Amino acid sequence: MKFSHILIASFALLFVSSGLPKNLQKKVDKVIKNTYNVEEFAFEAKTFDAEIVKTLPSEFGADNFFKINNADSLLGYAYISKAPSKTDAFDYLILLNKDLVIEKAKVLVYREDYGGEIGSKRWLKQFIGKTPKDELKYQQNIVAISGATISVRSMTSAVNDLLRSLQILQSKTKL
Repeated sequence: MKFSHILIASFALLFVSSGLPKNLQKKVDKVIKNTYNVEEFAFEAKTFDAEIVKTLPSEFGADNFFKINNADSLLGYAYISKAPSKTDAFDYLILLNKDLVIEKAKVLVYREDYGGEIGSKRWLKQFIGKTPKDELKYQQNIVAISGATISVRSMTSAVNDLLRSLQILQSKTKL
């Protein structure tokens, strides 16, 4: 009896909306399932003290930073945000493991005619393994892409800001 209640509660959590638009949530769910090799997981918003959030380079709210749990174990974290491109913005996802090491970077929606190459798995692989102690530098440890300069710089800056924010959060809170 207890097991069925836990299973039902876990299954219900899987479908609880995180506040993301439905099309983004579907993409995020797919990436999480493939990255962590799970079918079921709980997506729980993680919030922080407003005074700390004000000091962070990245935006952190109830709608963009999430704990990812499977049953009672923490799989990692998801950070979803937007970064500017030439005339619009693109949505991206960063998955982190329990130790805040980047497991996956994914461009979810790119809205420009040019520069979409930043969404390639090959280019995004260079973010995997980065930690809050790392600093990313365009054309030094981040490869440039011809025709996507603005988007490449923007994604590099966004990930750098996220890593610095995580470093601050680690020092001031318990993640």
